[in-house]
Formats: sequence, C-alpha cells, structure tokens
Amino acid sequence: MIPADFKYLFPSSVDEAVRMLAEEGEDAKVIAGGQSLVPVLRMRLAAPTALIDIGGLTELTGVRDDGDSLLIGAMTTHYEVQRDHLVQDHALLLRLVTDTIADPQIRHRSTFGGSLCHADPAGDLLAPVLALDAVMVIAGPGGRREVPAAEFFVDYFTTALGPDEILIDVRVPKYTGWRAHYEKLNRVAQAWSIVAVAATVQVQNDVISAARVGLTNVGSGPVRAVDVEAALVGQPTSAIAEAARLASSGDGYKDNLARVLTGRALTAAVG
Repeated sequence: MIPADFKYLFPSSVDEAVRMLAEEGEDAKVIAGGQSLVPVLRMRLAAPTALIDIGGLTELTGVRDDGDSLLIGAMTTHYEVQRDHLVQDHALLLRLVTDTIADPQIRHRSTFGGSLCHADPAGDLLAPVLALDAVMVIAGPGGRREVPAAEFFVDYFTTALGPDEILIDVRVPKYTGWRAHYEKLNRVAQAWSIVAVAATVQVQNDVISAARVGLTNVGSGPVRAVDVEAALVGQPTSAIAEAARLASSGDGYKDNLARVLTGRALTAAVG
C-alpha cells in the first residue's frame, strides 16, 4: 500500500522539533529510525498529518558518562548501544538485550528511544529499562522533565509522553560489576518475545547482595518482578530456583514461562 498524504518536516534542533509538534497538533508524529512507524504507514493503520523527522538531530545520539549514571541519547541506534564500552562496563544487561533484537540490519537503523516510545509490550528494551530504574528525559513546550521508567510505560503502545513532547535521553544508573542475562523465548529467530526475562545481580562470595528482574510480554507493559528481587537479596545463589517461582502467581502458559525463564536468566547471570 501507499501511505496517506502527510507533511514532511525536518527540524534542526530539539526546540524546533517541539515547536513543530505543537504547531502541527496531535495528529503529527515523530519519526526516528522508522522501523515501527513506516510499516504502519504503509498499511494505513496510521495516517498522521505531518511527520517530524528527528534523524538529523545529532545532539540526541551517543552514550555519555554522567557521574553515577549513563545518558543514552534517544536517537542512539541499537547497534551503537550494543558496541559501546560504557554500556558494556556499567549496564551490561542493555548490551546483552540489544544482542537479541531483530537482526543486524534493523539494529543499525532502529533507535533506543524509538523502541521505548513505541511501547510494544513484546519489545525487548522495556523490561530491562524498567528493571534498571532508568529515567526518561523529555523535552516539551514547558522545558525539560524527567519521568521514571515505572511511570513512563502506561499501557499497550502508550507512554507518558504528551503529544507535543519528545524523548531526548534515557538516564541509566551505573551497575558496574553486576552480572546479567536476558532469557528470551520466541518461535523463530528475530521474532518478538513470547516471554522474556531481564536479570542483573550483584554477587559477593556466592551471596546475592542486590537483584533487578524485569519481565517482557506478560502484561500491557513491562513488569518488575519485585517479589523475586526481595527473595534473592542476602541469599546464596542456590536460592534462585525458589525465588524464581515468585515471578508469577498465575497458572497460565505465560505464567509458567515467566517462572521457568526467570530461573534460567538468574542462573545464567550468576554463572
């Protein structure tokens, strides 16, 4: 199919992009890598009146050291996150997750911030970002504001972003020295996760001193497995199997998967 007619705008700064969004109204859309939006446009499942292309905003690219956290620009590609030494050293979980996203062609084009704003509950980045207590830095007509990941993901394909706001950075606390793993079940290679588990743990002398666990595609958004985390802290690594049972209290197919994959993810993370 051919997309419906739309106005194409190419801002030269974040402030100009925000102004364009405000002027064009709620039917305008921001396009970044376009890996989710372009197929929807072609099928006419969306018909925005204007597309605001932020692909030229180099200020939104790259990973920066910000003291006790990393700042990941919203336009940074998955490939760049995957290869960045700061991510490898301080947020290993994100590197492992981006290893599993789609294929190399997609990872070179799709963007870190775009995936989060799309908010597909089967998307691989949402649960890890939630588990890592990341904070979204947002630009709008009223200036900058910060929203914790726990408040950013509202529902299916819905975030806390206003119609005239743009995600510009993701602030991720440093987890230097933490071990991590992403366990993902999908039907075929490169497909969306049926269920996945993001786990990162701090281990000292075979005792788990801290843990972060996020679940992918078990609800309308990412889920933080807080009961699992609490059950692990202060326990030996042999306590993983028992703690993993707390990943879900239901009896459905995905509930069982969540428990099994949580056990696998944590076991792999601690080595």
